[in-house]
Amino acid sequence: MELDQRIKHLLKHGNLRMTTVRKLVLKEFLEAGSIALSSYEIEKKFEDLDRITLYRTLKTFEECGIIHQAVDVSGRSKYAICSADCSNHNHEDHHAHFYCKKCERTVCLDDVKIPTLNLPTDFQLEDSQLVLSGVCGACQ
Repeated sequence: MELDQRIKHLLKHGNLRMTTVRKLVLKEFLEAGSIALSSYEIEKKFEDLDRITLYRTLKTFEECGIIHQAVDVSGRSKYAICSADCSNHNHEDHHAHFYCKKCERTVCLDDVKIPTLNLPTDFQLEDSQLVLSGVCGACQ
């Protein structure tokens, strides 16, 4: 599917209208593939992009199931495109993320699933993160 068509599809999936900022930000995520991006990385690609508009866009995309958060080993939040199973307030991206200590990229490992945990009955799981770290193949 062509990039513009994928952007339109994702915005439709999230029930969002097309804006210039949404289109530009989604383009960055789609071109990044499985690499998670920080808000700073996106912000520095666009000279005139207002920081507050960017944060609102990221929050909206996350709430609509378009992107998910990937925290790296330093605690910084990064974001990556969600799987097709995600929807409003319901993320199905239960996979690990790999943080490279050399290039500092965080990559989604879609095939490495977070295991199901048997928590005590009075515990309610709201979020889980599995971050692996080391050196990626490109940096070895």
